Amino acid sequence: MNQPAAPRKPVEGYLDNKQFLHPKFSANYGNWKYHDRPRPGVLHHVSNTGDEVWSVRAGTQRQMDHYTIRKLCDIVDNFGEGFCRFTIRSNIEIPVSSEAKVAPLVAELEKNGFPVGGTGNSVSMVAHTQGWLHCDIPGTDASGVVKAMMDELYDEFKNEQMPNRVRLSTSCCEINCGGQADIAVIIQHTKPPKINHDLVANVCERPAVVARCPVAAIRPAMVNGKPSLEIDEKKCICCGACYPPCPPMQINDPEHSKLAIWVGGKNSNARSKPTFHKMVAAGLPNNAPRWPEVNAIVKKILMTYKEDARPWERMADWIDRIGWPRFFEKTGLPFTKYMIDDWRGGRYNLNASAHVRF
Repeated sequence: MNQPAAPRKPVEGYLDNKQFLHPKFSANYGNWKYHDRPRPGVLHHVSNTGDEVWSVRAGTQRQMDHYTIRKLCDIVDNFGEGFCRFTIRSNIEIPVSSEAKVAPLVAELEKNGFPVGGTGNSVSMVAHTQGWLHCDIPGTDASGVVKAMMDELYDEFKNEQMPNRVRLSTSCCEINCGGQADIAVIIQHTKPPKINHDLVANVCERPAVVARCPVAAIRPAMVNGKPSLEIDEKKCICCGACYPPCPPMQINDPEHSKLAIWVGGKNSNARSKPTFHKMVAAGLPNNAPRWPEVNAIVKKILMTYKEDARPWERMADWIDRIGWPRFFEKTGLPFTKYMIDDWRGGRYNLNASAHVRF
């Protein structure tokens, strides 16, 4: 009788990233004297030992086919030193240990369609959710909005001309795993889900769907003699959280799913504590493939901020200084009832600071 194979033990611990670093990064880990930027898109690292490294940062389309990845690898091998890393915003950074290699590397990246920039006081690449490619609940394609938006902001990525760094994000659903940002574009559903009662019992685990609703608007029901679900539409906030565990509760709609723009979010703790972004435009058409209405408002907000903010003011700091009435006046955006922040409790009791408190 064959003995059953011993269960595979999990691999504990973590992967040591130092084996993948450029040798000079490994040798000088935590021993840097200073950093500067010789030009937009190039970071200069100087160690206390005298070692120097230049990192060239270029934008990518994030969702890449293997041809593009191989092209980048060829650039890294032929014009870099065989090492690279991707940032959380899908930029590629290629380190070299000689300043003479920087200009040829920049030229090769630009020639192949990878713009060099995104450092300092620039508009960085957009942090965005997966959209239709990977996510199970998208109401739009976040990466499509990113492509259209960055085409409009190409020069602002390549140059450091903003008062401070500008972080953008897009999200394909209202859960917003794109995160807080100076300017964020987020889908908003305006109608409760349409339920296909014939499929619910065969596809959905009903208790899980009921538990998923944040406002207790879903409950079990019998419809046409079959187990199903029903929605209290007076409670429903159209968040779309019920759609992932139960696709028959379709909430995406070509007419009623809109886009909203939020401003003033910040994750960092530099100069001021992290802040939540707030909605300043709602009900914008989900108008693929170029989203002109969204891009026009994003560009208007950015250019107003660029002209009016003081040096080193982030978007939230600028708005705090001039006030929300002046923000709407300067940007020309209409203030509607949908802009009213009618629940503010979390702003006073949520620990938004990065400091540890007891």
